[in-house]
Amino acid sequence: MCGISGVTLFNKKLKKNKFIKSVRLLEHRGPDREGFFYSQNIAFGHKRLAVVDIENGIQPMSYKNFTIVYNGELYNTEDIRKELIKLGVTFTGHSDTEVLLKAYAVWKEKCIKKLNGIFAFAVWDGKKLFMCRDRVGVKPLYYYIKDNDLFFASELKTIINYYNLNEITINSLQEVLGLGPSHTSGEGIFKGVKELKPGSYMFFDGKEKIVKYWKLKTKKNKNSFEKNVAITKELFTDAVKRQLVSDVPLCTLLSGGVDSSAITAIACQNNDNFTSYSIDYENNDVEFKKNDFQVSSDKDYIKYMTSNQNLKHNYLEITLEELAEYLEKAVIARDLPGMADIDSSLLWFCTEIKKHHTVALSGEGADEIFGGYPWFYRDIQSNTFPWLRDLKERTKLLNEKWQKKLNLEAFVKDKYVSSLKELKGKTSEHQKLMYLNINWFMQALLDRKDRMSMMASLEVRVPFADHRLIEFLWNVPWGHKFYENREKGLLREALKGLVPEEILYRKKNPYPKTHSKKYVEIVKKLLLKALENKVSILHKIFDQKALMELIQTNGESYTRPWFGQLMTGPQLIAFLYQFDYWFRHYNIKIVE
Repeated sequence: MCGISGVTLFNKKLKKNKFIKSVRLLEHRGPDREGFFYSQNIAFGHKRLAVVDIENGIQPMSYKNFTIVYNGELYNTEDIRKELIKLGVTFTGHSDTEVLLKAYAVWKEKCIKKLNGIFAFAVWDGKKLFMCRDRVGVKPLYYYIKDNDLFFASELKTIINYYNLNEITINSLQEVLGLGPSHTSGEGIFKGVKELKPGSYMFFDGKEKIVKYWKLKTKKNKNSFEKNVAITKELFTDAVKRQLVSDVPLCTLLSGGVDSSAITAIACQNNDNFTSYSIDYENNDVEFKKNDFQVSSDKDYIKYMTSNQNLKHNYLEITLEELAEYLEKAVIARDLPGMADIDSSLLWFCTEIKKHHTVALSGEGADEIFGGYPWFYRDIQSNTFPWLRDLKERTKLLNEKWQKKLNLEAFVKDKYVSSLKELKGKTSEHQKLMYLNINWFMQALLDRKDRMSMMASLEVRVPFADHRLIEFLWNVPWGHKFYENREKGLLREALKGLVPEEILYRKKNPYPKTHSKKYVEIVKKLLLKALENKVSILHKIFDQKALMELIQTNGESYTRPWFGQLMTGPQLIAFLYQFDYWFRHYNIKIVE
């Protein structure tokens, strides 16, 4: 994994020192080596996290008149290499970068159809720039066009720094406060900044041409349940095995749930004395509270795995002070306010893992494609995103002036309706839900995982985001997925004999969070401190009475999750602190 950046120079000269400084803001994404490439009309910058072919995978890499900068991993590198060798192409190393570069040189944009992996890359052919992002959007790619030149980067901070950007629009605020921490695909939040959408590529020669190369195709699945189970098992097992390839230490993130346990079990079959990690919070053993989403704690289930596998497991426990301390670091990782302590805990977790490992496998994506969330089987009829059902409460936090300006409910409803209009042909209600989950909720989780892990210089791979698995499951009937009226029933059947039964039939639990009153007190103090600044954005757009009620009730005035399953009152308090910090740290200006 790496950090990439580049700028076309059709109309403006390069500010070389500023460019180098901007690229080096991606140091966390690639601490092992940096490289630059300059020609008449292009400049590329690269920060490398070395994972495969340490000696030969150096970037930017050139071949004939093509030069590439690439962030990601190809999981079918050897398949493509063999195909290219048959065509007479020779290789100097075994890196996926060299394979990708030469694949593009031979097949141009048609090479994308052959790729299995997570990637964001750019190729310069001497005349024009080509940029591409993986099908699901695991790896990020932002760009900014000014004076008919294009600047791209893995993260917003590089673009922000090069152009001294600090302006956001009313639409930006609607994204952050209405949809956040998810966002509209393609939206870069900062004025003028865009995101290349997942499953898309772009040519740029002074003008942009964007092509959507991947879409889910609806067709009849006539397979028996048993056959769908067998295909699911084959696709998932193959995805995990492909993603275990690494020239550096590799581990898994193990929660004791069925998704991470299945990945870990396959890893243990292929590695002796394999290592896994889990996270918990100070005093959570004492203060854990069951709710509709978190029905059990993780430790007992992790013990089932460690007793059944050749596994070295590491329990990591974050203090509540560290959880709050990392809130600001998480904003810098995203360049945006995000999931509050759901972000900060993951950032700390990845930082600790990186002390011993460079690559990890994680279970993101399973619930979106197998139907694991409660909204797949409880009250599925909805007129909005099912993880955003408290928009009225979000709106009440704003003062009257900004309630009218932002009109969050109408904004979110429009995004919901327009997103469903993207679906062509006859689709079931569950396919509509799956589509929304893949393009919105899963994207939010993948964004989180990329920014927090890469801020710690840790590469995290996500086998459930394999496009072959997603394409197959798109057409599997809901009755098969919800086999025996159990969420992810199809997946559980496919994993029989692989994970212990206690885990196989465990009720779904999301990523863990703290239940500590001490943490609430810490974030309350942070928010109150922010409110002491009379020019804070919190005074400008929020209702002060509503904020004080939130603080004085320890977040309990906000009774339901304001995003997803985890983010209740305490996380909202922490988010508001992140929001204030974002405005202060990035000197944000609202352009109305």
